[in-house]
Amino acid sequence: MSGNRQAERSREAFATLQATLQNNLQLLDTEVICREDCWEREEGGGGKTLAFSNGSILEKGGVNFSAVHGKSLPPSATQGRPELEGSRFRAMGVSVVFHPENPFLPTGHANVRYFEASPDGKEPVWWFGGGFDLTPYYPVMEDVVFWHKKAKEVCDKYGTQHYKRFKKWCDEYFYLPHRKETRGVGGLFFDDYCEGGFEKSLSFVKEIGSVFGEAYLEILSRGKDKPFTERHRKFQKYRRGRYVEFNLVYDRGTHFGLQSGGRTESILMSLPPQVEWRYHWVPEKNSEEANLYENFLKPRDWLGLDK
Repeated sequence: MSGNRQAERSREAFATLQATLQNNLQLLDTEVICREDCWEREEGGGGKTLAFSNGSILEKGGVNFSAVHGKSLPPSATQGRPELEGSRFRAMGVSVVFHPENPFLPTGHANVRYFEASPDGKEPVWWFGGGFDLTPYYPVMEDVVFWHKKAKEVCDKYGTQHYKRFKKWCDEYFYLPHRKETRGVGGLFFDDYCEGGFEKSLSFVKEIGSVFGEAYLEILSRGKDKPFTERHRKFQKYRRGRYVEFNLVYDRGTHFGLQSGGRTESILMSLPPQVEWRYHWVPEKNSEEANLYENFLKPRDWLGLDK
């Protein structure tokens, strides 16, 4: 299959995923406001941002689609293939972040993407990347296990070692070294993926996007009516600070968007609406907040696969 056809197939799949996630979210949260914003990039390409706010469940969120091209692939996109740095490129994908208002509901994130690089004098190289992860504030073990079961189910269709491999990659990627903790309870992360040829690889990333929507919206549905207090909200805002720190300091998607001249408003859509930083705050012993630190912010075998 030609590079043009592969790019078009990926574009169609990602545009469909964006529309599906929008529809399913609005079916669950009928009050959420959606602002649709189409944009163009000066160097080439563009996208569509769906920015959500002020729902009965969702405080802020977005589903971004982009398809861009350029003359020089930034280093943030070539960590696994440094020899491609500076190549002409095409990149497209969907990035999703949902920040619910209720502190008992987790933040959810997903990303699927297709890259194609054309080094001078060489054949074009293509690959997929993506994954999803969950960031709870008051975690529910049942939801965490459900999340990882869904992740394993989709992985098992494509490789017996996919789940363990991509879960480990996720645990390592979404880790904040300066805090010595994971951002949340993980999920899946992969890059430089081209296993089994283009069609099989595309099928895998399409299912990753679909399973994220199914699993995350199910978790929202389960917990959307849980009562909460201002204390819970303050802790949520404090922990959201970790989300900001990761996205601005470590996240390769943020770096790629900024380095490649992407649209800043869409790139920073992932940041939560209200955040607090408190000096040297620590949770009370045996509290709900301590439970997060003691039992969830470190890599774990959530499905008991190693027993």
